[in-house]
Amino acid sequence: MYKLVGHSRQPATLLVVPSALPDGDPAPYDGALPEPALAGFGSRPFGIYVHVPFCATRCGYCDFNTYTASELPGGLSPRGYADTVLAELRLARHVLGDRPPAVETVFFGGGTPSLLPSEHLAVVLREIEELFGLRAAAEVTTEANPESVTRGYLARLREAGFTRLSLGMQSAVGHVLATLDRQHTPGRAAAAVEEAKQAGFEHLNLDLIYGTPGESEEDWQASLDAAIAARPDHISAYALIVEEGTALARRIARGELPKPDDDVLADRYVQAEETLARAGFGWYEVSNWARSPQGRCRHNELYWTSADWWGIGPGAHSHVGGVRWWNVKHPAAYADRLASGGSPAHAREMLDTRARYYERVLLGLRLAEGLPLRDLSPSGKQAARRYVTYGLLDRAAHAAGRAALTLRGRLLADAVVRDLVD
Repeated sequence: MYKLVGHSRQPATLLVVPSALPDGDPAPYDGALPEPALAGFGSRPFGIYVHVPFCATRCGYCDFNTYTASELPGGLSPRGYADTVLAELRLARHVLGDRPPAVETVFFGGGTPSLLPSEHLAVVLREIEELFGLRAAAEVTTEANPESVTRGYLARLREAGFTRLSLGMQSAVGHVLATLDRQHTPGRAAAAVEEAKQAGFEHLNLDLIYGTPGESEEDWQASLDAAIAARPDHISAYALIVEEGTALARRIARGELPKPDDDVLADRYVQAEETLARAGFGWYEVSNWARSPQGRCRHNELYWTSADWWGIGPGAHSHVGGVRWWNVKHPAAYADRLASGGSPAHAREMLDTRARYYERVLLGLRLAEGLPLRDLSPSGKQAARRYVTYGLLDRAAHAAGRAALTLRGRLLADAVVRDLVD
């Protein structure tokens, strides 16, 4: 059996906003970036991530930077949030200079973006277009919980220019949803997909989680089959990771639920790959499958290829030209920083040559096409040859000058990366 690593809902790609912030160097009050970071700005794709930190309820496994109404002081609510987002967008426009590149992708994540009125999401998108411009055929995604959208809501988003919807399905089995503290019924995600199609959305993703305590092989198969039957063009599948401090972690510590087993997680991943491949989905990143290249999440590909993006919202991370920074995490502190005319950045770091090399290998290896062998150090190239013999790297890809994971290699991705960068 293999130990499954590197497949959490919170990968090193910073696709989500974790509840804890890392240490770093002080960020300037005005948010200014060093000249070297801006020197090549515009030569790489540029995207904008908008974090919406609100949820109706807190799921027991969730460690993201999100808040329910009872966790926020008076005066903070989803309805007033858009104005604060607009303030950071204007700050970003000022910091990035007179001629920022047009935005290729926009991603509203959370939390639950669909707790905001559709008109507020539309206003934010219009401001992005007015400040930066949108590329022709720009990808504009919002996440949503299945129970938080209606046919009318989705139609208004589509009319506003949203092109892609990502729904947190997680499971199609009632007792699994209950363990995860999800609020929707087993069939609601499929119904929401159909409503989105009727609203004109062509690109639809369903998020799944595997390895929930009490989930059987048959339960996981039922979830995969239900997701496929809904006919999205993209499916993501993530191993359940028990994060310290969550309600799920406390239940496991008390012995109420068993801890996810690494061997079972590996089996579930293989089950997903085999089922999705039979249905016409091809993996293009360790936890992501699409029916065609057009169905891939282009915004996430910005992260995986170390392009540039500005993260808007409490706790959101950004990256421009080798500088990474992250905002203060609490919505009140975030709003106060912007109201005072300052940047909401909590801290930042300058990625040195070693850090850039590590990330290039880590992120590149998670992709189906892998990374060029020429990007590896001499010791990394030796390790790559060794992993070909172990069956963890694809032999044909290696012969063509690339390091690409096999299915078995995907189950051990983190271990392979460690050896390739040592």
